[in-house]
Amino acid sequence: MHTLSDQPILISGASSGIGAATAIKCAQAGMKVALMARREDKLQAIAEKIGADRCCVIVGSVDSDEDCERAIEESQTKLGPLYAVLANAGYGQEIACHQMSIEDIRAMFETNFYGSLRLVLPAIEQFKERKQGHVLMVASCLSKIGLPYYGAYCASKAAQDYFCRGMRLELKGQGIHVSSVHPVGTKTEFFDEAAKRSGGSLKRAGSSERFMQTPDRVANAIVRCLKKPKGEVWTSLPVRLALSATVAMPSLTDWGLTKVMRKRDT
Repeated sequence: MHTLSDQPILISGASSGIGAATAIKCAQAGMKVALMARREDKLQAIAEKIGADRCCVIVGSVDSDEDCERAIEESQTKLGPLYAVLANAGYGQEIACHQMSIEDIRAMFETNFYGSLRLVLPAIEQFKERKQGHVLMVASCLSKIGLPYYGAYCASKAAQDYFCRGMRLELKGQGIHVSSVHPVGTKTEFFDEAAKRSGGSLKRAGSSERFMQTPDRVANAIVRCLKKPKGEVWTSLPVRLALSATVAMPSLTDWGLTKVMRKRDT
């Protein structure tokens, strides 16, 4: 069990949703929080809830090498040596895989996958020097399955998942923990943003309201992982077990997904 009091954490995508909720929960656990995102007004609102003495605001994009380098430098200058980094920024789009342009696929990977690496790889080098640190990437439950019309998003999240597993084993015994986070459907701006990028509406995504979780639920799970590190963070055991079964029964999975998509298309 790790003590989080006064330990600094840098969170990307911290202006809303899971990132904002995690920032608040980390502060409540005693951590100092560096908030990174593109929308300064949203970041300032989160900072007011946390308190100016416990956080700092860094306006920038994970698509930029310079912004990520500056985020790490500023967070450590203002809060002290980083203990943890949470790579959370990302987006989705509903579109058939063969209809998505190479440029749009690259752009999604640039944010979802490479944007994560821009934050965590430099942090890992510093963690190795101190023999202490925790890297977390917010992937998705969809990192375990290729969902029709979300192939690029699933692939980008799977890339995060597999990188986390590889780094987790490579860094084992060096005092550095690496965790992947796998939320199920969460009540955030994700679906609104995905709808905008998909022509205004989503026909095939999302869970029914009763199966949607709150960002706070994910945030609480992340804080528990920071206190007691583990490799994968899940917020739904039934979903985790169901997705595990899809690997063992691919033909049955394809049949089920085809049936669900046809129903949503009607």
